[in-house]
Amino acid sequence: MGWKNCRADRGYPRQQALFMIPSVFRRLLFSTRYFGPSWLAFRLKYSLLQNGGLLEKKMPPGNWDAHRDFSKESRHSYGRFFFSPDSRTDFQPLLNSFDNEVEPQGIIHEAENIKQGIFSQFSHNHIDAGFPPRWNVNAATGDAAPSDKHWSQISDFGAGDIKLIWELSRFSFVYPLVRAYWRSGDESYPELFWRLLEDWRLNNQPNLGPNWKCGQEITFRVMAWCFGLHGFLNAQATTAERLASLAGMIAVSGERIEGNIAYALSQRNNHGISEALGLWTIGLLFTELPNAQRWREKGRRYLEEQGKSLIYEDGSFSQHSVNYHRLMLHDYLWAFRLGDLNWQPLSEELKDRVAKAGEWIYQLQDEATGRVPWCGQNDGALILPLNNCDYLDFRPVVQATHYYFTWERLFESGPWDEDLLWLFGPNALSAPVRTGTRKDFAAPDGGYYVLRADTGFAFTRCATFRDRPGQADILHCDLWWQGQNIALDAGTYSYNAPEPWNNPLAHTAYHNTVTVDDRDQMDRAGKFLWFPWLKGKVRCMKRSETGHLAYWEGTHDGYLRLPSPVEHRRGILQLGPESWLVIDRLSGSKAHRYRLRWLLPDFNHVWDESIGLLTLRTEAGDYHLQAGAEPRNGSYTLVCADEDSPRGWRAPYYNYREPALSLDLTVHGSQTFFWTLFSPESICVEKSEDHVILRSPTWQADLLLSPDGTSPMIAHINLTGNPADRLELNECMFS
Repeated sequence: MGWKNCRADRGYPRQQALFMIPSVFRRLLFSTRYFGPSWLAFRLKYSLLQNGGLLEKKMPPGNWDAHRDFSKESRHSYGRFFFSPDSRTDFQPLLNSFDNEVEPQGIIHEAENIKQGIFSQFSHNHIDAGFPPRWNVNAATGDAAPSDKHWSQISDFGAGDIKLIWELSRFSFVYPLVRAYWRSGDESYPELFWRLLEDWRLNNQPNLGPNWKCGQEITFRVMAWCFGLHGFLNAQATTAERLASLAGMIAVSGERIEGNIAYALSQRNNHGISEALGLWTIGLLFTELPNAQRWREKGRRYLEEQGKSLIYEDGSFSQHSVNYHRLMLHDYLWAFRLGDLNWQPLSEELKDRVAKAGEWIYQLQDEATGRVPWCGQNDGALILPLNNCDYLDFRPVVQATHYYFTWERLFESGPWDEDLLWLFGPNALSAPVRTGTRKDFAAPDGGYYVLRADTGFAFTRCATFRDRPGQADILHCDLWWQGQNIALDAGTYSYNAPEPWNNPLAHTAYHNTVTVDDRDQMDRAGKFLWFPWLKGKVRCMKRSETGHLAYWEGTHDGYLRLPSPVEHRRGILQLGPESWLVIDRLSGSKAHRYRLRWLLPDFNHVWDESIGLLTLRTEAGDYHLQAGAEPRNGSYTLVCADEDSPRGWRAPYYNYREPALSLDLTVHGSQTFFWTLFSPESICVEKSEDHVILRSPTWQADLLLSPDGTSPMIAHINLTGNPADRLELNECMFS
């Protein structure tokens, strides 16, 4: 076909991260446009308070001895929790049944690792941090943040990725310790909890050090402490003195959250929800604290306001990330359940919005694995690790959310049910199972779309942002087949690591879409800031009456901002139960470099560059990807695990990466038409000016292309053979 090889172009140009940064004036202009003048005024004031030392005066450094007034707290003064400490013997056989389904004694092994100073990090990696760990040290690099400076005077990025410091101070290890203790009765596990808590207290004086910087992190720590408090309340290691000390630590945490919650609310994301949850939790469970009622009511107010504002009507979440979506669901499950148990229910309007958010995740799930497309930022957060499932499996949160609202289960019994036991008690495990229906799905408020086939699904993004975007990923496409993520999202890896791994995977270049002149769809104005916000438009979403054909088409205005504007339109066509055709039309008036990109698992493979055919040797059999373009003057590159760039890598877990296959097809010209065919069948492709013909051993598809830019790119599809179907798209509209 005349395609040229271009092996020198292995990585993607790094200049795009530099020359597109807007000026300070443009940044202020866009900030005012999108966030409003009041938001900008608040942020400027906050910066002045921080730099002027006024935050330190408002929340001064202290010492734990100043909070001995909380020693009157007794083990009988706590609000009602998810489970009673007296229920351990009833839970024990049920908990052991979950272990038999996955890995016998797996959770015991994790608890024993903690004794040796080996901790799980981001629900996947294991690090030898020592016992007790150094709480202010980045375990990956050894860099330390000062523990004697006020938190407001410590840089977010002075010791590498601060998340690698915060991770251990979330106290996520409390959950496996409790789960192991309730299975085994081993009294060494409660002692581990109390020793780690006391060491953290010794090395993290109030408002000093990096672990007081973020109120959301403090909330997650308080949640873990509360779980440990009730899980270990009847243990031999639990004494009145230790309980009083923990109550004082939680009270100080409440003061710190309340003191800076306005900043969290200004972010319009999970931070405000989480910090509201922190106040709600402390106010409900520690009623004897002087500020308990005020914290409870503030928490209620902010949980209500944030949920109704940030969870859209279609169930999408403002943060544009499936993992932050799960975090938000966990926040609200905790909030709803504690409120109900303590006779302080939250509103039905809020609950309705969160129920839609739970259904949103269900509709994005893969049937076989419970996993989802990893769209958006993925920072490794899993704030309720209450089961033996992998971090990537979303069945636990979907099952628990669905049960809360319906008192029914969506999935048959499995390890994902352990969440139900901890949050709702043994009766939840015998709730009836009513399997839901996954179908074509559109969430236009957030810009998420799914087409479902018998053996998999296609997922894409097309949004008009009304909240801050996290990645430049519009028209990215995920494809799933037989439980395998064939065309996949690269993930995140790290928010702050040495180049080239300083949060690069948020760029358009690392998504399954097309770039123009290697530019991002938006200009990157900061680590978590993009301008101008994209406007996407869905032009068509339609399925045939018999269901063998379905088509989706969308476009965005990201490249219309260029000096020589370009329109990008993408169509996704389902052909029968297992095949997909993705088409891209790029239209400009001057010559550009158009680069089509696909990221795939690192399977054994066969690559035929002469026809652009990549055959993946998957566990379910061979799967083919073939890509081409008109005009035929392009060049392919196929790269795996490039040594000098993030190309050919994926990061399914935070601070972890693994090789992947990165396939590019680059064309130079003013206009081009890309096509990519995905199928387990061998298919012959013929392309003319206004037709595409696809022939498999069992069927043939004839596609009539539209000549103008007002209609969908495909006017008509005729499918003959087995299966047979037809789909008219001339008047297809999406509203």
